[in-house]
Amino acid sequence: MLALSVVFLFGLFCFAHANCTNPAVRREWRTLSTDERANWISAVQCLSELPHDPALTPYVNPDDIVSVNASGSYYDDIVYMHMDLNHIIHFTGLFLPFHRWYVQMYENALKEKCGFNGTSPYWNWAAGEYLLSTLDSVKNLICSITSDVNASDVYGSTMFQDSDPCPTGLSPISNYRILPITLYDGTFTQSEVDKMVNGFVGDYKGFQVYMEGFEGAHGSVHEILGGQVMNFCNIFLEADVRDLDSDLGGTCPSTAPANCTPGPTFSANEPIFWMHHAMVDKVWYDWQTANSANAGIFYGGSVQMIDNATIYAEYPNGGPPMLSLDSVMHADGMFEESTVGDVINTTAGILCYIYE
Repeated sequence: MLALSVVFLFGLFCFAHANCTNPAVRREWRTLSTDERANWISAVQCLSELPHDPALTPYVNPDDIVSVNASGSYYDDIVYMHMDLNHIIHFTGLFLPFHRWYVQMYENALKEKCGFNGTSPYWNWAAGEYLLSTLDSVKNLICSITSDVNASDVYGSTMFQDSDPCPTGLSPISNYRILPITLYDGTFTQSEVDKMVNGFVGDYKGFQVYMEGFEGAHGSVHEILGGQVMNFCNIFLEADVRDLDSDLGGTCPSTAPANCTPGPTFSANEPIFWMHHAMVDKVWYDWQTANSANAGIFYGGSVQMIDNATIYAEYPNGGPPMLSLDSVMHADGMFEESTVGDVINTTAGILCYIYE
């Protein structure tokens, strides 16, 4: 009875792991103190200054990305994992568990290699006054990341200039250009988040598809934030900026070579990626804890089925062979491999955190 009350108190699952007795609390970026923000930023920059890890061994080796850049940084190696595994972690059943695991591995690296002493922050893109509906709110949101630290030291043109998973002169987190907001902001409002959290009871597939679908919150947030174009806090809108450089959106920057392939490949090169995916994870966590029928369930295939509308409609989160809680998530030699079951619960397996 006591154990059940503790689980209820923390909003955890009924199968909470006994070893997770003091879960870390992940918080929204804007609630962090100046020192907490600076600690995260410093650790992120530290990763970009560490050398390449020769343990990086691509598992998929797709033909639409460049080869490993051995002269890059450790940050580049983590990004390259996302590039390499792209086709098996998007629009398959691995989308949610892999990215939950990926954010945790990134946090672990920040702590173990760069002295980070916090938890992964999330960016609540659905929060009312910060809804990306006007240029000013976008500017205020993004610039809040560096409002209490020296922005030129953090997001200036020199940061990460040597950090590049693709030896083309690309540079993460440089600057931003905002895509037309009206095309996307209806997909990540608070009402949409509430619909996801409170709906799809017992329906993992339905929840994932609503979040990850082509018009879902996940992709829309990626698409509205571009990069590599302007001074970080000097953002303005133009009538049509789809052809501009982008990091979080995954489009090829103007400095990229002709063989650069756009898509959810090097989007992790942009550090806001981690806050965005922590928010995606939070929505999943909230859905999992909203109803006992959602706790611990999983469903999805291992093969992308997005070649045409007909096959996508049948297999929106992957086709056969089907995945299970025992399915392994590949780590490209960078981290110890885990299974879906290891991360299905944020307070069990290899995880021990909750969300504020």
